[in-house]
Amino acid sequence: MTVFAYLYTHPLLESAPPDDLWGAEVVRVYRDFGGDESQSGQSRPQLQQLLQDCAGGTVAEVRVRRWAELGNSPDAIAPIVTQLQEQGIQLTSLAEGPFPEGDVVAVVAATAAIAQQQRRDSLRLGHARNRVKAQPPPGRAPYGYRRGKDRYTLDRAAAPVVKDFFEQFLLFGSLRGAVRYLAKTYGKRISASTGQRWLSHPVYRGDLLYQDGRVVRDTHTPILGRDEAAQVDRLLRRNRRLPPRTASAQRSLAGLVQCQECGSTLRVAPVSRPRRDQTYLYLRPSACPRAKPCGAIPYDAVLESTIATVCRDLPPAIATQPLPPIGAIQAGIQRQIAAKQDSLAQLPPLVAAGVLDETTADLRAYTLRSDIAALEQQRSQLPPENLPEIAQTLSIPQFWYDLSEAERRVYLREFIRQVELVREGQDWSVAIKFVF
Repeated sequence: MTVFAYLYTHPLLESAPPDDLWGAEVVRVYRDFGGDESQSGQSRPQLQQLLQDCAGGTVAEVRVRRWAELGNSPDAIAPIVTQLQEQGIQLTSLAEGPFPEGDVVAVVAATAAIAQQQRRDSLRLGHARNRVKAQPPPGRAPYGYRRGKDRYTLDRAAAPVVKDFFEQFLLFGSLRGAVRYLAKTYGKRISASTGQRWLSHPVYRGDLLYQDGRVVRDTHTPILGRDEAAQVDRLLRRNRRLPPRTASAQRSLAGLVQCQECGSTLRVAPVSRPRRDQTYLYLRPSACPRAKPCGAIPYDAVLESTIATVCRDLPPAIATQPLPPIGAIQAGIQRQIAAKQDSLAQLPPLVAAGVLDETTADLRAYTLRSDIAALEQQRSQLPPENLPEIAQTLSIPQFWYDLSEAERRVYLREFIRQVELVREGQDWSVAIKFVF
């Protein structure tokens, strides 16, 4: 006896399942695609062909993945099940087993499960159609935006708060500091994890992030510009190397200095004298294991020595570093972007000529736009081409002394992985480990 299988898929929801899904005894798989009704003029033509082929009396079993794939509603599925059962054909679902016969309670339960699955698929299909048309995902709009007809629009009351949060982070490089600033200035209290999510979420850069992990660019007005977003990403990558509190510390050397002799990290300790307003800063080991702990060293002296060492060692270190061909990499990425943009421009004429149906064209456009977004993100993370020229500027001591402590912290952490304090009796010196 013959075993047939029937498969119904929608290109917006899933790709083709593996060929070995049904078992070796299946001789033919009938397959219908969702969204083809307008082109074929007939709903589920392969299902109708399956029913005709089953009328010969040689078919023993028909397999499906789920009962809900046999029609668009339980009322449409019921006559198909009845027809197959009257012909003595066993109807089997890979997920739910044989369709019940004779047991009224089991039939009612199967019908309810079919209705629930179809409601779930209908919601997923609606979300998928919005996704390929670059419309916002379901749910409440992110803070700073409102839901428009087909895209997010700026919330005039909340968007300036988010913008100010980004500016504070870019200015000082401190996530917790920016969170405290919002609470103090606007009364907007958020957690550090929420602030982290704001800094990295594509929605504030004018892009949409969907459940499948793909990003579509330039779908609405951004709050954070592209250049600012690239700087935010660099600051976040740099802060990942540091403890959370250290990343938000005021002093530029906080978390960078380590004693070479005892291996302890040196913390910044303010010291003041009684009845005097002046405060002195020292670097002290946070957990020195020696019986006689290593002594404290004036912060300003270590900072001056660090700046002098950076000015002396950074340009030669960059000059001897084998840098990748940034220009060639950028040109290659730009060629890939241009090729995908050309493919995107060819879709409307193909739809007008009838070569592609609208569903397939929308899905292809969604894939191309998300690929372009990934390439743009890859290009924004490349290091600058003029890194040797930047190193020459950083070799000027006055450049460092003209910076504020917050600005100096940004530059030092951009290039330095660790500052080792080398003790020689009462004397000491610094040795710098750069990030590259």
